[in-house]
Amino acid sequence: MTITRIESGPRASQAVVHNGTVYLAGQVGTLGDSVGAQTRTILANVERLLAAAGSGKAQVLSATVWLADIADFEEMNAVWDAWVADIVPPTRATGESRLAAPGYKVEIIIVAAAA
Repeated sequence: MTITRIESGPRASQAVVHNGTVYLAGQVGTLGDSVGAQTRTILANVERLLAAAGSGKAQVLSATVWLADIADFEEMNAVWDAWVADIVPPTRATGESRLAAPGYKVEIIIVAAAA
């Protein structure tokens, strides 16, 4: 059994590839940025990590989006919708949750197929 860990640190790896599936850690943007700016940063990191794992956004199977304030749903969706406009979108769930620090407004967790 082969398990590939990408950008591993003392607490977590940013991506793990196993049995044809890529699991990303929850991605966050820059503290204090708007939810739109954080979402753009997150999706850029998602693409970078997926590429490192030999995958891409067209292979995303599911996304879980956590918003610190569900009132930011439309602003986050505007960025998300532009990001998935050129692919068949994956399944997605969105909920409201207190995030790790008050300045984080959105966190996205991705599961993808290895390309």
